Amino acid sequence: MRLYYSDVFVLPLPAGHRFPMEKYARLRQALLASGEFRESDFHLPPAASDEELARAHDLDYIHRVSHGRLDDKAQKAIGFPWSAGMVERSRRSAGATLSACRAALEDGVAANLAGGTHHAFRDHGEGFCVFNDAAVAARAMQAEGLAGRILIVDCDVHQGNGTASILAGDDSIFTFSIHGARNYPFDKEQSDLDIELPDGCSDAAYLLRLEEGLHTACDIARPDLVIYLAGADPYQDDRLGRLGLSFGGLEERDRMVFSNSRRQGIPLALAMAGGYARQIDDTVKIHCTTVTLAKAMLDR
Repeated sequence: MRLYYSDVFVLPLPAGHRFPMEKYARLRQALLASGEFRESDFHLPPAASDEELARAHDLDYIHRVSHGRLDDKAQKAIGFPWSAGMVERSRRSAGATLSACRAALEDGVAANLAGGTHHAFRDHGEGFCVFNDAAVAARAMQAEGLAGRILIVDCDVHQGNGTASILAGDDSIFTFSIHGARNYPFDKEQSDLDIELPDGCSDAAYLLRLEEGLHTACDIARPDLVIYLAGADPYQDDRLGRLGLSFGGLEERDRMVFSNSRRQGIPLALAMAGGYARQIDDTVKIHCTTVTLAKAMLDR
C-alpha cells in the first residue's frame, strides 16, 4: 500500500498554538513500528502545481498565498502565520492526495498521511486549511481522464464547507459530509448530502446514520473513485469534537467505509483530516488504525 507524507516540511508555529502538527510525524513513526509497513511503502509526493490547484482555486488566491500577499484578516482565518514552509507544506499535502488518488486507481487503496483540508474555499482558506486537497485531487483525476465520477466521503467532525462550496453544482463529484450539528463551521454550506449529529452522539447512532448515508451517496454518485476524509475528531475525548465515539466505534466506522468500497469494487484514496484529542497518542492511535484497516482491505 502506498502512503504519502509531507511532515518533513516544517511549518513554524507560535508557542502554544493549538494545532497538533507533530501528530503527522508520529503517525508515520507508529506505522513503521507496527510491522505492517516497510520503508518502501512511504513516498514523498510532488507539490501540487499552480495548474492543478487552479482547477479548484482562484489563480489570484494561489499567487497571494504563494508570495505572502494575504492580508492579516485572511491569514488569521487560516490560523497559521505565513511562511515559505507553510506554502510548501500546503502544496505537498495537496500533492499527497493527488498521488494517493492515482495510486488507489492502480492498486485499490492508498493514503495521504495528512490532508483533509476541507475548510479551504475557492478564494480563501480558513480553519487550518490553505488548499482543498480533496477538491484539487478530484478535479485532477477528471482532467487526467482517470475517473469520471467521484464521491467524497467526509467523516471529519466538522462539516466540509469549503469542499461543498467549491464543488456546488458539479454533478460529477458528490460531496457527503457527516458531522456535528453544533460544531464549527457555524455557518454551514450545503453538501450534496449532509448528515448532522447531536452533541454526544454514540457509536450506535453514528454508525446507523453513516450506513444510511453511504448507501444514499453511492446510489446517487455511482463513483469511479472514493476520497475518504477519515477524521479522528469524532472521538469522545477530542478537544474540538463534541461527539461520543469510542476507539471501537471509529474502527467500525472505517471498516464500514472500506467494506462499502470494496464490495462495489470502487478504488479508495484516504486522507487523515482532523484530530485534536487531549492525549495526542489517542489521535495517532485512531489514524494508525484507519491506515492499517485500509491495508487489510487491500491485502484481502
